Amino acid sequence: MDLVSLTIGLPLAPLRGLLALARLLEEEAEAQMYSPTEVRRELEEIESDQAEGRLSDEDAAESKQAVLDRLHPR
Repeated sequence: MDLVSLTIGLPLAPLRGLLALARLLEEEAEAQMYSPTEVRRELEEIESDQAEGRLSDEDAAESKQAVLDRLHPR
């Protein structure tokens, strides 16, 4: 690497690091959002809330559909 590239590139290093971190966080968030384990956990939580009366049948159906729509967008 020559001196000119180093002089210009060094101040941009924090920005490149921040962008790499943002990409990593985005990938991890998407992996969790579309994870079958996470979807199953959310559906079980909705069913539990419905069984305990914290959610009406209509609200539970809407919540379940929202979770499933993440996997299969219309």
